[in-house]
Formats: sequence, C-alpha cells, structure tokens
Amino acid sequence: MKATTAWTFYDWANSAFALVITAAVFPSYFLKNTDDVVTFFGITMSNSSLYAYILSAAYLFVAILSPFVSGFADSANNKKMMLLIFSTLGSISCMVLYYFDGMVHLQVGIFAFILAMIGYIGSNVFYNAFLPEITTEDKFDSLSAKGFSMGYIGSVILLLVNLAMIQNPAYFHIATVQMAVRISFIMVGIWWMGFAIIPLYYLPGSYRLLLKRSKIAEGMWILRDVWYKLRHLPNIKRYLVAFFSYNAGVQTIMLLAAAFAEKQLGFETSELIILILILQLVAIGGAFLFSGLSKLKGNKFSLITMLLIWILICVIGYLVVTKFQFYVLASFVGLVMGGIQSLSRSTYSKLIYSYTGETTSFFSFYDVVDKLSVLVGTFSFGFIEMITGGMRNSIIALGIFFVAGILLLSRANLKPSEQEIIITPTV
Repeated sequence: MKATTAWTFYDWANSAFALVITAAVFPSYFLKNTDDVVTFFGITMSNSSLYAYILSAAYLFVAILSPFVSGFADSANNKKMMLLIFSTLGSISCMVLYYFDGMVHLQVGIFAFILAMIGYIGSNVFYNAFLPEITTEDKFDSLSAKGFSMGYIGSVILLLVNLAMIQNPAYFHIATVQMAVRISFIMVGIWWMGFAIIPLYYLPGSYRLLLKRSKIAEGMWILRDVWYKLRHLPNIKRYLVAFFSYNAGVQTIMLLAAAFAEKQLGFETSELIILILILQLVAIGGAFLFSGLSKLKGNKFSLITMLLIWILICVIGYLVVTKFQFYVLASFVGLVMGGIQSLSRSTYSKLIYSYTGETTSFFSFYDVVDKLSVLVGTFSFGFIEMITGGMRNSIIALGIFFVAGILLLSRANLKPSEQEIIITPTV
C-alpha cells in the first residue's frame, strides 16, 4: 500500500470520534443525562455552557502540550510513535465514556471526554505533519481533500450502524436506548485504534521514545527557531492570524451545533444522527468543490467565498425556529465545512513547502494556533450564553470571527515568495 493511501486511512480511523462522539451522539447524551443547571468547581452554569467549557479545557491542554511533544518528536524523528501514543490515549478514553451514565458519574464523563479530545487533537498534530513528506506540492490540495473525504465516508458507515442500534436496540439485544449509546462509545474506540494500524504500519519513520532532557531541550530550540523564521515570513504570519480568527468560528459551530439543536429545537439523538449524516455527505462534495475552485481562482478566493457563506450561516442560525429550517442550514454547513478544513491545511502546507526539514515543528505552530482559536471560540460561546441566557446570542456573535477572518485574509499573499528569506537565529 502507498504511504499516501495509508495516510488517508487515519482520517478514516479517527473521524469516527469527531462524528459520533463530538458531533452526533455525545453532546445530546451529555445534555440529556445531566441537570439543566449544574455546579462544577463551585461555579453554577447551564449544562450546555459546561459542555462548551469542557471543550475549551481540552483545547487549552493540548495547546500547552503540543509544542513540547511535537518539538521532541521532530528532534527524534519520532512522529509515528507520538501518533501511536495519542491514538491509544484517545481510543481508550473513548471506551471509558461507557461508564458515564448520569450525574453520579459526571466527573468520569468529563475527564474521559477531555482525555479522548486530547488524544484526537494531539494525534492530528503528527498526522498533518506527514502531508508535506509523502507527496509533492501540486498534490497537497487533492490529497488533503481525499483524506477528509475518507474520514467522512468511514465515519458515516459507523454512524449508520450506531443509528440502527439506537433506533432499534431490542433488535441488537440491547436493553435500552441509553445502553445503545454507551455501547457506541466503545465501538468508536475500537474502530479508531483498529484502522489506525494501517497508517501506523505504512507511514515512513520508526518507533522509538527517547525521553532524554537533551532531546526535549532540542525540540524547544527547534520551536524557537520556527518562531524566529515566522518573524521573517510576513505572508505566513498574516495567513495564520486570519486562520486563527475564522477557525474559531468554524470549529465552534461544528462542535456545538448538535448541542444547539438538542437544546433549542428539541432534536432527539436519532434525529441528530440523521442531521449529521446529511451534513457529512454534503461535506464530501464540498471538499472537492472548493478544491476545484481553488485551482481555478486560487486558495484565497475559495477561502473568502466560504467565509461569506459562514457569515450567512450565523445569521440564519440566529433566526432558525423549526427542525426543517435547521436541516437546510446543516446542508450549508456541510458544504463549507469540508472545503474550509481541507483548504486551510493544504494552504499552510504550500506556504511551508520550502521548509519541510522540520515539518512537525511548523505544523505544531499551526496546530497551536488552531487549538487556541478553538479555545477562544468555545469559551466565547459558553460565556456569552452564560451571561445572556441564550445560545442564539452565542451563534450570532460567532459571525464576528468570520468578518475579521475575511478582512485579515484579504491582506495576505498565499503564494510563497522567493524573496522571503529565513534567517537562522544564533543560540
């Protein structure tokens, strides 16, 4: 099997977590099995605000951890080992969610979910860093889109099985719907680790773990070097600032859409799964649609076009009152969801293509920006809901991130310049 094909199978493996756990099933399950108002660490808030803060905590932890582990992995040429460690953490934590069955085990659910998120987010740091190593610049967009599409297809297959279990638990000899949901958590963990074996076997690199202080220090020097280089790469810096802004809105909507649908519009778990299926299937076409548009008009034009659609989504989301309207809205989200994730990743790959000697460290910086933006977005969502008492206010406020993203992106040149010189710092 080619390394490029094997690489796409990690999207197939871990996208089941992103779809089943974070998007379709767990948000609704969490809200249904917790009190409407909860007190956590002495702070009283709605359960949906708590859920947003849980997401923020996971992204904060990974943002802090990512520079250390990725710098170490790059210095030791050890991306595969780190991919294995985070994948294992995520899949096992996912299966532990089975033991979260209500307020009595709230802490189990919260910490297992945070650890699973850390495994998912952390593994993607190393997964993304393989892209410039296994293909050429002219294939970044198409391979990135193929990876996302593989993820959508694989996760939809598992989600259909989960949907059948949840709608007809007796047919599968399962006592209750709640038990069917809890079993789906175990299935996601098994799916994740099972299919992750393919890229872990075929991707280049070796398995080793050299926990020496000198290696960790070496990794930190590499990160310092990347930061210094970015100071002399203004176009990359402008792109990263724009990405920080619009990604905060994109990821927050994707992570909290199911919670919004359940709490504001009364969606049941089975209805949410159907909703997510529509979103995922549309996203497959969206990834390739905007990949094709980028070839005709360039990545910048495609990204700005998608951001305009995201602004429209925020406005409609604030006004939506029926389930049918939300189904239509989900179709628009799916259209731009796949495209913006795929093109954001491949655009950055193009910008750092000339500097692939330290791909993990460069992508570590990108991923820190990514995680901090999601932290800001999810925290803003939860905080605005907590002080205003309405999730709709949080949705409309997210539009600010997209407007800022367009303004910042319009100033960036997304084509690497031969005149941009990297100056290595003296240490």
